[in-house]
Amino acid sequence: MELYGYPLKAKLTYPKPPPTKILPATSTVAASYKNRIPYQPESISLPWTPNAYYKAAALNPTLAPLSESFPGLPPTKIIPFISERPDGVFTRHSLDDWHRSNMTNYKESETTRHNAERLRADLNRAIKDVYQQAKRTQGESTKNLGERVNDIEYWKSELCLELDAMIRETNSLADMQKRLERALADTEGPFQVAHKCLLNREKRMGIDLVHDDVEKQLITEIKIIRSVRERLQQCLNTVNAQLMCNKEARQELEKDLADKQMGHHIDNKCYQLKNTSRGIHYYKGVERIDATISVPETWARFTDNNIFRSQSQRATSAKLRASTESILMGTADEMWRQFSKVNDAFTGRITETANAKSKIQTHLAKTRQEIFQIETKIQVIQKTIKDKEVQLKVAQTRLDERTRRPNVELCRDAAQIRLVQEVNEINETLRNLHQCLRASEDMLQMLVRSKAVLEHDLVIKNNSLFIDQERCMGMRKTYPSTVQILGYV
Repeated sequence: MELYGYPLKAKLTYPKPPPTKILPATSTVAASYKNRIPYQPESISLPWTPNAYYKAAALNPTLAPLSESFPGLPPTKIIPFISERPDGVFTRHSLDDWHRSNMTNYKESETTRHNAERLRADLNRAIKDVYQQAKRTQGESTKNLGERVNDIEYWKSELCLELDAMIRETNSLADMQKRLERALADTEGPFQVAHKCLLNREKRMGIDLVHDDVEKQLITEIKIIRSVRERLQQCLNTVNAQLMCNKEARQELEKDLADKQMGHHIDNKCYQLKNTSRGIHYYKGVERIDATISVPETWARFTDNNIFRSQSQRATSAKLRASTESILMGTADEMWRQFSKVNDAFTGRITETANAKSKIQTHLAKTRQEIFQIETKIQVIQKTIKDKEVQLKVAQTRLDERTRRPNVELCRDAAQIRLVQEVNEINETLRNLHQCLRASEDMLQMLVRSKAVLEHDLVIKNNSLFIDQERCMGMRKTYPSTVQILGYV
């Protein structure tokens, strides 16, 4: 029973505890607390923290002045206390009310504590589940990142191996290109030598200006060198094109490897990030950004295609190097065989010319000797004719003198007959001697003409020997060796 005018007792109102019910499973509670905020009744606005709750519950009610209990009433309208009891003792509640109130508070406290304990247990389980779920999720992400790093390392190693192989193959093909260029440049010398040999042999004279085996072999050599140059140039063009393909494949590998290295650096950095790492921040909305342009299958297929393309180009390059080596060997052998044939033809022709020259020299010497002997015989004939003419003069003078014998002294005696016979014999002898002299002189002219022919032929042979032996073979001694033709130096 409350009396009018008595000071009011301060009351604290608290939210009624929720009715007792069976709590759900821990996983369900944890799931329900993920995106929920604590329940706050509208009647009180306490912060949802246990400390604030307990502090509010532990406040002791105190009697405040009436003006403070009723801040809405002005001081002039405050009801004065009226005391009806003489002793001045004021009572608002009975003892039973007091005990009941205490028991009610105790029960409510126990119920609240019990619910708080259950809530704490649920919260502990939920927090533990959250930590385990976060740890498991983060572990799976870390594991996936580690697998991704391992995959990138694998493809990096494959790319590095293929790139090294491609670099070695490209360097080998570049060396083959240099050998081809040197071999192509080295064919210019033999071509010029063969051409100059033909031009020099055009300076032969007379009968030696023949279309012999040397000239045929030189023409064949020029044709072979031209064919070799065409094949080498075609092969060089193919090698240059293959080098471009190799460089393109190498650039693709290097670009892919650079991307792999950058991706490996980023993923490895992400793999090593922890909750205690520095440099971690909030990036709001980053999970909604999808900047990916490939999936693991297309990602692996892209690198595999690059490696396969590089391997194909490398196999083509190796096959081209083998064929180029075969072409170099074949062309060098072909040119060398023709070079040997031309040299053999030159050697044979020089031997024939030298033999002809030797024979000409022998015949010339004999002719000269015969001319000397004919000239000697002519001189003897001429002297003999002079001697016979003197004898003829003596015989004719005798006959002329005997014609002057007188009369009967003109006798046809044996002396007269013998003188006539002597004159006739001398005349016959002179006629024979003159015929011999003319024959000897004709023979001398023939010998002289033969000598001139032999001497001219000897000059021709000397000229041919000088051209073939000195000029042509002198140039062909500087012909590049097989090693130079193959381009090894």
